[in-house]
Amino acid sequence: MRIDARGLRFEVRVGGPEGGDPALLLHGFPQHGGEWDDVVPTLHAAGLRTYAPDQRGYSPGARPEAVEAYRMDELVADALAVLDALGASTAHVVGHDWGALVGWELAVRHPERVRTLTAVSVPHPAAMAYALANDPQQKVRSAYIVLFRQPGKAEKVLLGLNATALRRMLAGVGDADRVAAYAEPMREPGALTAALNWYRAMPSRTELAATGPVTVPTTFVWSDQDVAIGRTAAEACAERVTGDYRFVELPGVSHWIPDEAPAPLAEAILARVRGLA
Repeated sequence: MRIDARGLRFEVRVGGPEGGDPALLLHGFPQHGGEWDDVVPTLHAAGLRTYAPDQRGYSPGARPEAVEAYRMDELVADALAVLDALGASTAHVVGHDWGALVGWELAVRHPERVRTLTAVSVPHPAAMAYALANDPQQKVRSAYIVLFRQPGKAEKVLLGLNATALRRMLAGVGDADRVAAYAEPMREPGALTAALNWYRAMPSRTELAATGPVTVPTTFVWSDQDVAIGRTAAEACAERVTGDYRFVELPGVSHWIPDEAPAPLAEAILARVRGLA
């Protein structure tokens, strides 16, 4: 379905029983709402109605040019506008990678709209800031962001030679067809630049560190083979959540949890949802 909100048009994958509790699924870079395709059947069987939007920059009808249009305030406002358009006063929120950051911020700023939060791969912003300040290895893991923030150069590196670097980055998602499902949309004119603008407009470390605690019931799912997020950042999450909190570690799994480990991820989401009852 398509949702018109805030002067933009978002493509949204919808599934599950009508009347089921709404779950908002937020994807990461450089993917789209299809990254949840292997997760949602279990959620639907449990009675959840899922909504997986292609977020700002990823939906062709929601692709403003200015870098400032991709600041966190705008990304959170988009999520709220999608919920409003769906008539959902509250939702279970699940986010992976950048979608996790939006989920954290949504829960901090608007806890009345978030029934539960399941954040995947990327920890609470203040936990990330802590790791960047105190864990030298996390600085190494995050070094790729320097490239991603360079207009033109990042696009050239990632899209050169038939998007070889982009495809290699996505290798952990599965076979060649699945890699192509994410890489090909990024080759459309302006698409990769819009996706990279999330990095170019990202909060500073000081802003990340100032993010308040999450009060809603929360689960953080992390995998020990994630090249981007280390254990220091993952374990620092616990101190940034004052609501009921669970940490789920998936051994031997890479950063691409929804693609690589959809079954245990779905189980973690449902355990969090059911824990609310």
